[in-house]
Amino acid sequence: MYIIIGASSFIGVYTADEFLKQSCEIIVTGRKNKFKEHYDSLGVEYINLDLTQPQDFEKLPKSGVDGVILLGGLLPANAPVNLDYDENAAEYFQVNTIGTINVLEYCRKNGIQRVISNCSYADVRGTWGKKTITEDEPRDFIYTGDHAVYVFSKNAANDILEYYNQQHNMKNAWFRFPPVYGVGPHDSLYINGELKKSGLKIFIDNASEGKDICIYGNKDLSRDVIYVKDVARAFYLAMKSEKTYGLYNMTSGQGVTLQQQAEVIADLWAPAPDKKSKITYKPEVVNNTPSYLFSMEKARKDFGFVPEYADFRVMMTDYKKDLDADKYRELFNYVK
Repeated sequence: MYIIIGASSFIGVYTADEFLKQSCEIIVTGRKNKFKEHYDSLGVEYINLDLTQPQDFEKLPKSGVDGVILLGGLLPANAPVNLDYDENAAEYFQVNTIGTINVLEYCRKNGIQRVISNCSYADVRGTWGKKTITEDEPRDFIYTGDHAVYVFSKNAANDILEYYNQQHNMKNAWFRFPPVYGVGPHDSLYINGELKKSGLKIFIDNASEGKDICIYGNKDLSRDVIYVKDVARAFYLAMKSEKTYGLYNMTSGQGVTLQQQAEVIADLWAPAPDKKSKITYKPEVVNNTPSYLFSMEKARKDFGFVPEYADFRVMMTDYKKDLDADKYRELFNYVK
């Protein structure tokens, strides 16, 4: 049996689906009651759990658990905090770091040997655009912006995971995520406290209306993204492998340029053949995110992970199919 903590999250819902598809017994936790109905309909036990409250872990089983997927946490995209006027540094550490310790203590006390969690790709932000990034790359992050303390809290959480590996003979691991694409609740996100439509959503909305798709900055900037269904499958493969240990890049392993993204989205979302969006450019508008590419060799070697949706057209074709089918719309309240 496996426990998925944070199964009311975007990635958590897909991960639960993958484990069920693989005929695994699971228990899931979350903090949103509307997800209970979803999991009840699947015959899955749903437990309300607050990561920051050690007593909540008494609700979880004390035997028969083979591993824990930890996806609960506080992200900048969900935090309506403007750092020019306010500060939520303590909350990041309470949820992401102390919450991880509470999970690990539950596991240690009950003989559970593995937790798999996640970290931010911004922990090596200084290396973006310079070379293909492996898991051996030293941390190189920045100390300003709405992602800074999030990165600190996740770095501390992952150091704690490794501490429990060495001190308590566990086999914990964590995935380094870039942006994860897929149908879910991320059409809009908070950027320094202001809710803004995501770049992907802007492209899709414009394409679906036949409007121009405008690329800011360098159209050849290349990003290494990953599809949520690949992430879910990677959690399953990693949990089942005895070799899984430590940090793993969890990306597609290949870059897609802004130009390629715009072309694919214009093709797939065109309202009619004669109303396909024109791609326009504003190179003078600076894009603050450089290119980045991550090596996937360690995940392939340790648990046989090869992304099925690495090709951006394949990824977006499946994304559109799920979007058109209203997949999880009742859970995430997204706008098509």
